[in-house]
Formats: sequence, structure tokens, C-alpha cells
Amino acid sequence: MYLSSIHLYPVKSGAAFDAGTAEVEPRGLRHDRRWMAVDGAGRFLTGRKLPRLTLLRARPDPDGIVLDGPGMSPLRVPRPVSGETLRVGVWKDEVAARAAGAVADAWLSGFLGQPARLVHMDSAAERPIVHRGALPGDEVSFADSMPVLLVSRAALDGLNARLSRPVSMLRFRPNLVVDGVPAHAEDGWHRIRVGDVEFDIAKPCIRCVFTTVDPDRGERDADGEPLRTLLDYRRGDKGASFGQLLIPRATGTIHTTDAVTVLA
Repeated sequence: MYLSSIHLYPVKSGAAFDAGTAEVEPRGLRHDRRWMAVDGAGRFLTGRKLPRLTLLRARPDPDGIVLDGPGMSPLRVPRPVSGETLRVGVWKDEVAARAAGAVADAWLSGFLGQPARLVHMDSAAERPIVHRGALPGDEVSFADSMPVLLVSRAALDGLNARLSRPVSMLRFRPNLVVDGVPAHAEDGWHRIRVGDVEFDIAKPCIRCVFTTVDPDRGERDADGEPLRTLLDYRRGDKGASFGQLLIPRATGTIHTTDAVTVLA
């Protein structure tokens, strides 16, 4: 069993950035969901309601990110280290974030076709994980609830065998994709090691309408797939699960092709 791919989403709800290696930090993979689009009230903007966000490409660089997208010229955005601090909303959480500035806001607003601001979570921001499996001090970035999402490749293969039109793994926005195990083997894991880094499995990832957004087109599919099919065979008490959410228990570097070992 091995790690077959690593995906980062530098801007929440934005396009995936595929990486051969990643630094595991306490709140997730470095560069993953550390930036976010918000409205004028500071509430997060999501691809669930704005599918075009999934076309927003962001490439990390040492001092910030480079934004790009259809119809737009690339824009380098420095990581803000001073300036305006905002209280922004991610679901039920309020988090301190730094404004990226007027130039980034204008670029993002033009791309989305509506007013928007770009914000960054710096290392001093606090967003504790609220979950029975979390330990004191566990934190998360702008991700929905947990630092890392893992899916087995065979789980996608099993889903696509049920669909008339196959979908890509990026519909499910995983950070880590594992090969060499049966479909949904991850449902039975409690603790794993990827390379030299250990993770606790916190809970299943319950899927929503975001899976119906085609990340290649930035549009929602009218047929409700693949969520409709997932609900047929993966439904539980809280909805259809697909993949597992993880909490890092160490820091370090992981690489594609790293061995994945089940510890519990």
C-alpha cells in the first residue's frame, strides 16, 4: 500500500495543486487551504454556491501564491505579514485572518464576477478542532473541519463502475490518495503512518453537493451525480461517506510512493 498522489488546495474551494512532496504541519499540509475568498461580511465563499471558484488556480511560492484562472492574467500575491486583520467566518468558527490587499481583492472580484476579498491565515491564528477524537492543541486551517482528507483509489474505481459517466478523483478534493488497498479499506483504520509521519483517523468525510461540481468546467452537473449514486450505496446516519479525515500526530515530509502502514 502506498501514497499515489498528493493534492493541495492553496485557496479554499480553489483548484488542486498537485505535489510530489508535502510538509506535514500540525494543522495540515503546508500551503493547503491557508488562503480563502470571503464576502464583504467576512463569510467564506464556497464552490458549493460559486462553482467558478474551482477554476481558480493558485501556485504556492516561498513568499505567497500566484493566482491564475480562465480569462485572467496571473497575479502574484505576497503573504501579508502586516496590515488589516479581519475576523472571518468558516462555518460556525470565527478566525483571525490578514487581508491580502486591494490588488488581490480586485483580481478576485473580477474573476468571480462579484465583490470578494482574499484573506490569509498566518501561523498565529487559532482555530481549534472540535471533535471527540481531537487532542488539546489540535488545530485546522480554513479546511471545513479537519486537517487532511484521504481517499483510496479503489473507492473511486468502485464508484465509477456504478456511474454512466466516470468522474475524476478531484471531485472529492482529497489531500492524499492511497493505492494498493480494496475500496473503502480506509473506513476500518484508526491510525496510519505515511512514510515517517503518523496520522489519526478522525471521522468519515460526509459528502455534499460540492461533489456535483465538475472541477474542469467550474459548473454543477444537473444530474446530481456522483452524489446521487453515492447515496444509493454509501449512505449512513449522517449522509454518504467517501474517504476519511485525518489529524497529523507528527510533522515531517511525505512523498508520493511512500509506504502507507496501518498501525491500528
